[in-house]
Amino acid sequence: MGLADKAKNAAQDAAGKVKEAVGKATDDDGLRNEGKADQGKASLKKAGENIKDAFKD
Repeated sequence: MGLADKAKNAAQDAAGKVKEAVGKATDDDGLRNEGKADQGKASLKKAGENIKDAFKD
């Protein structure tokens, strides 16, 4: 994966953390769950990158 993809995934993870925090602060379960989902997607993408990187070497 390229550096741009890694940056996008990091940004998605950070945005998810912000959404989750705002959801907790405002007692908005929907926003909190959306933030957790975004973080989960970013984690899956990162795992995929790690697998691809392992096979490159």
